Amino acid sequence: MGNINNSLRKKTLAYLQNHNVMTLATTGPKGLWAAAVFYVNDDFTLYFLSAPATRHSRNIAAHPGVAATVQEDYKDWPDIKGVQLEGQAQQIEGAERAAAIARYGLKFPIIKNLTQAPAEIAKAMSKIAWYKVVPERLYFIDNSLGLGRRDEVDFGF
Repeated sequence: MGNINNSLRKKTLAYLQNHNVMTLATTGPKGLWAAAVFYVNDDFTLYFLSAPATRHSRNIAAHPGVAATVQEDYKDWPDIKGVQLEGQAQQIEGAERAAAIARYGLKFPIIKNLTQAPAEIAKAMSKIAWYKVVPERLYFIDNSLGLGRRDEVDFGF
């Protein structure tokens, strides 16, 4: 069972590293909300940036429990692969924020060198906060192994 779980962990991490957008579902005073955000992962923790005034950021401040998905836009059911998770989100600061920014800059080079970014992006970056999503449960979907195939990933900690 250890080799199977290790293989699933590696496949899931590779999938997360090779994709860019997570759909983040939150809840708050105005109800449920979903938003697509660019992310970078460090193991299974997902980091993203957003303006604190957005509805999903306000929801996280009020209720940190979230759900998220990462997937492509597939045309055929047997091709569907992706990640589903539930966990806790929070704003980050200090060394963790600096590490997330550095990691994000490697995946999205426009963030790495804001002096060369379009003015609109540089201005937007001055108004954002950094967040993380720490999964409590995470599943890898792979319909190529059978329609509706969903395996829970053991984080190993």
